[in-house]
Amino acid sequence: MGEEHTILIVDDEPLGRETLRALLQHEGHRLIFAGNGYEALELAQTWRPDLILLDVMMPEMDGFEVCRRIRRTPELAEVPIVMITALGDRASRIRGLSVGADDFVTKPFDRTELRARIRTILRLNRYRRLLAIRSRFEWVVENAESAYLMLDRQGNILYANEQARRYITGAPDIPMKGKPLFPLVREHYRCEPLMGWDECFLLPTATDTSRARYLVRAATQTAPEFWLQVDVATMEEVGDETILVRLRDITETIRLRKEVWRFDALVRHKLRTPLGILIGSLEVFRRDQEILACEDVEMLVDMIYSGAKRLRDAIEAIFAFENASQMGLNATLHCHLHTMPELIRRIEKELELRPVTLHFPPQEIVEQTPPLLLSPEAMELILWELMENAKKFHPRHQPAITIEVTVLPKQSVRVKVSDDGLTLAPDQLRRIWLPYYQAERYFTGQVPGMGLGLPTIASLLWGVGGSVDAYNRSPAPGLVVEFEVPLMATPSQPGKDEGGSLTDGGEPVR
Repeated sequence: MGEEHTILIVDDEPLGRETLRALLQHEGHRLIFAGNGYEALELAQTWRPDLILLDVMMPEMDGFEVCRRIRRTPELAEVPIVMITALGDRASRIRGLSVGADDFVTKPFDRTELRARIRTILRLNRYRRLLAIRSRFEWVVENAESAYLMLDRQGNILYANEQARRYITGAPDIPMKGKPLFPLVREHYRCEPLMGWDECFLLPTATDTSRARYLVRAATQTAPEFWLQVDVATMEEVGDETILVRLRDITETIRLRKEVWRFDALVRHKLRTPLGILIGSLEVFRRDQEILACEDVEMLVDMIYSGAKRLRDAIEAIFAFENASQMGLNATLHCHLHTMPELIRRIEKELELRPVTLHFPPQEIVEQTPPLLLSPEAMELILWELMENAKKFHPRHQPAITIEVTVLPKQSVRVKVSDDGLTLAPDQLRRIWLPYYQAERYFTGQVPGMGLGLPTIASLLWGVGGSVDAYNRSPAPGLVVEFEVPLMATPSQPGKDEGGSLTDGGEPVR
C-alpha cells in the first residue's frame, strides 16, 4: 500500500461524483466530495487536500471562480487542481490556465488515462513538497548555531555547514568536501576521551549514542580552552551508510560545572579541619567546664581561637578563589614541582590516611623543571579528590596509597596514584572520565559511585592539554589513576640530560 492522499472531488452532479468514486475508490486515496463551489472552498480549508478534481460547469460559482479563489488562499495556493470539463474548446482551456489550473481531463473519462494522470500529479506534488522541505531544511542547517557534517564510512566529508567550517578550519569559505575529517580536526583539537575515537572516525562505535566524545582545544596563555561535544548518528541511504555528525559548543557548560565542582571541593576540605577544631573544643568546654582546671580552660580557649582564625582564613581563601577568573590555567600563578611533597603530606594528614609512599624525582631535576600549566589550587583539588576517593572506596577506608611523580622528556609531568582498594568493571573504567555524561540528569552532586569529581578532573586536565587514564592494578586489587600535566614552555627547555631525556621517579620518600 502506497502513501494515502486526500483528493477533493467537486461536482454539482451526483452522477459525476459517483462516477469518480467508482474509478478511484480502490486506489487507496481518501476521497472527499463537494456539491458546489462554496462547499468546495470550505472543505479545502478543512482538509488541505493533495489534489482537487474540479468540475467547470457548476451553478452560482463555476469551477473557474473556485480555482481563482483557491489560488488566492496562501495555504491552498500550491494544491494541484485538475479541471474536469465536457468542453473541448481552446478558449476554456486558456481561461482555466489563466486562473491557475494545472491540468484538464475531459468527460467521458478514460479510466486508465485518468488514474495514470492522477498518479503522476500526486507523485510530482510529493516531489515538489520534498524539495521545498529540503530547501528549508538546508537553509536551517546552513544557518544553524550548531555545526553539522555528513561523512562517508571512511571519515571523508560529504557536507559541512558554515558553522562546521568555522569550527574546523577557522573560516567559513574554506572548502572541505572530500577531505578526511580526522587530519583537519587534529590540527586544532584533541580528541577526548581517546577510547571513544577511531582513525576511520568513530568506527565501530558510531551507533553507540551513550558514549560522549569531545574535541578540546587546550587553553593557552592568550586564549581560553574551547570544547565541542560530538554527537553521532548513522543514516542508511540507498544501501550505503552515511555518518551524521553534530558539533556543539559546550565550553560555557563545562566551565560552569567545573566551577561548581571546584568551589564545592574547596569549601568541603578547607572548612572541615577548622570546623572540627572549633566544634571539638567547644564540646569539651560545654561538657566539662565545671571540672576543668584553669590551665585546661586556657588551652581550650587557645584551640577555639586557633580554630576560629583558621576558619576565617579559609573563608577568605574561598572568597579569593570565587573572584578568580580561572583555576586550571592562571597567567600569573602556576604549580611548582617542589611544592607537591608538602601538599601530599598535608592532604594525607587532613584525610587521616596511612602514610603515602611517594616516589619523587631527584632534587636537581625538580629545580630544573619549569612550572606546571596548573594553578596550585587545581593541583591540590586533583590530588585531594584522588586520595579521598581511594579512602572512600576502600573496603576498610584505610588504603595503601602510592604516588609516583615523573618528569617526562616531552615537557610534561606524569603523576600516578595507585591504591589497594576495589577494582572497577570495564564499563566503569570507560565512563568515569566522561564529563557530565548522563549519569545524573540534573547535576545535583548526589550521584553515587565515583562522583562528579573525576569527570571534572578529566575536563580540567584536557583543558590545559593534559591527559588522564585509569586502570585496575595488577595482579593485586586496586585502582591506578595516571595523569599528565604539560609544563610551561621555556626557551632553553632545561632539565634534559645528554641523552635527551629526563629522569624517572626517584627513591621512595617516607
